Amino acid sequence: MGVELSPVDDVGHVPVIDIVRAIAAAHPNADCVIGPDGQRTSRRQFLDRAHRFAWSLYQHGHGCHSERPALAHHESGQDHLAIIVTNRVEYLEAMVGAFAARVAPFNVNHRYTVDELIEVLSDAHATAAIVESSFLPAVRQAQRQLPQLRTIFCIGPGDDTTLDFETVLADAPAGDPPVEPSPDDLYLLYTGGTTGKPKGVMWRNADAVIECFDAARAPQPLHDYLTSMRPDLRSLTCAPFMHGAGQWTAMRALLGGGCVVIQNNTAHLDPVDIWETVARESVTLLGIVGESFARPLLDELVAGSHDASSLNVILTGGAPLSAPTKSRLLELLPTLMVVDGFGSSESGGQMSLVSTAGSATSGIFRPRGTRTVVLSHDRTHVLSPGSDEIGWLATRGRLPLGYLGDPDLTAVAYPIVDGVRYATPGDHARTRSDGTIDALGRESVCINTGGEKVYAEEVEDAVLRHRSVRDCIVVGRPSEAWGSEVVAVISLAHPDLHTPTVDDLGRLMPGLARYKHPKAIVAVDEIRRSPAGKADYAWARAIAAGNQLT
Repeated sequence: MGVELSPVDDVGHVPVIDIVRAIAAAHPNADCVIGPDGQRTSRRQFLDRAHRFAWSLYQHGHGCHSERPALAHHESGQDHLAIIVTNRVEYLEAMVGAFAARVAPFNVNHRYTVDELIEVLSDAHATAAIVESSFLPAVRQAQRQLPQLRTIFCIGPGDDTTLDFETVLADAPAGDPPVEPSPDDLYLLYTGGTTGKPKGVMWRNADAVIECFDAARAPQPLHDYLTSMRPDLRSLTCAPFMHGAGQWTAMRALLGGGCVVIQNNTAHLDPVDIWETVARESVTLLGIVGESFARPLLDELVAGSHDASSLNVILTGGAPLSAPTKSRLLELLPTLMVVDGFGSSESGGQMSLVSTAGSATSGIFRPRGTRTVVLSHDRTHVLSPGSDEIGWLATRGRLPLGYLGDPDLTAVAYPIVDGVRYATPGDHARTRSDGTIDALGRESVCINTGGEKVYAEEVEDAVLRHRSVRDCIVVGRPSEAWGSEVVAVISLAHPDLHTPTVDDLGRLMPGLARYKHPKAIVAVDEIRRSPAGKADYAWARAIAAGNQLT
């Protein structure tokens, strides 16, 4: 069951599956995944099931048909596996099994409608899918317009034309399938579509090991890596595996020698269930996405009698936490570290902000080594530390190949500056004299009011300091006087509280210019966000303009 390693093999230059095999050979009986109700899967069991799924993919003709050197950056020579599954061990088994079969796995939002499934699966040229039975009817309808989708594996009750996942595993041979996985094989990550249509970002899986899954800060010999693993790491991600934030946190534990913990209720955020799982399984790292996850968890931690003493780190990815929320968490759990991770599907991890008791801040990040910089607005040069110019957050080094099937968009998102290729996902930023970076927000949610630019995220952070505000999205709406005016769409921490006034919020913003202050406030029962906690800005704009969206 082992994998033969040569002295030159190192993390970042071998396929994902080789790392999984090496860890399983070294620690076969260690917990790999702890699922709902405490169901345990060891490293040996996990790898065996992943291999059996790989065999089934291989036997049904799925694999790699053209090697990377023969392809353009936006092209794929592999079959693609759509994973339409909630957080459960089978999600990770299918993902790793696909790597072993040289099939590129990719994430699909299981809440998509039939039309949305058709759009994404067609764009991805999906030839296979693994589907949880409750989502099968929608996939079946979509398949009528997807002639390339020829193989569907089903978890749970299926139909006569699907392959039962457990039966497939029972019937498949044990051991490695007869293929040679490559570091060039794709890890395909679809964006959530919050800034446009979902797009498939193409990562070499060996690059994703370093920049997405954070298995190591830099390539190092795999022999050394195995001795520096963290078997004590028990990682629970509240975010769905179908989004980058959740998937990367889980894969970080999987490749780091730790254990992935999955809560009982994966249909929605259940704070009681989360804290009970943390206590029961001695979770050391909790992955969340911004305020929409943190606030309910914080409320339950205050109200309940939960033991969270095992917790070392709360990691938020995809959306930052406000300073007041971090301060309160650190008051309750003084030995905790709260880490704001900043990155994107198109760049991997870019920078972070670590807060400990007495040092909770927000908005100012430390770049990850020298790979993250700020490019000038015209994308012609790197801005020097201390420059007052607002530019584009950019990343160099190990980057994705590009967007699947879209050479034009690839060229825009990955410009070459002074001979160096950068990823520029669309975030505005400013570099400080000490090398830290002010993250100002996405161009797509920037508000132009009276000729001045307002970045929604910095205003949201200020609004969230008000004790009555539970959640907030800041948007622009048409204004005769200003072109656009800043509007805060908020939900209240309790329905009996009064909605704060514009002046109330203004007093919390002494560090923001007056033109950035909200001109109006719209209170709603609940802020609409994606399952991964991402703000729905289109919905908020409609609400701010007085329109109701269903």
